[in-house]
Amino acid sequence: MDDVARHAEVGVGTVYRHFPTKEALIEALAVDSFERVTAKAVEALAIEDPWEALTSTLWAGAEILASDRSLSELLALIPGPTLHGLPVEEELNSAMTELIRRAQDAGALRPDVILDDIPMLMCGIGSATRKEHRCPDAWRRHMTIVIDGLRAGDASGPLPS
Repeated sequence: MDDVARHAEVGVGTVYRHFPTKEALIEALAVDSFERVTAKAVEALAIEDPWEALTSTLWAGAEILASDRSLSELLALIPGPTLHGLPVEEELNSAMTELIRRAQDAGALRPDVILDDIPMLMCGIGSATRKEHRCPDAWRRHMTIVIDGLRAGDASGPLPS
């Protein structure tokens, strides 16, 4: 918390007034980034092409994770669901469920992808941003591989249950 205060150029008491614990600060950072992803998912519901709607949301989420390496590192350390019980979780899940349904109904997304697959894939992309890679912005390569693997036409077989 001392480092946060120093970086923000405020007193440590100011930080503690807004965030009584380190966990409260981490949660606030996570909520902020998930609110941004949620806004992108809700906006994507207006996109006519279901595949484009889904993948634009995934790209936006990956961009948010890649733009804040410290957040990616913090989220990787949190066991279990990050947003469990928070209002943004319901809104994000609702939008993503609809995006998934639309893409599957259009035959663009593998029929066996479920909502729970998406946060796991995105956590993997977030973790990848923390690793050294010889390609700049390697997360873009990894996101492309993930998206290609989600395509219905490219499925090598059903996903394990």
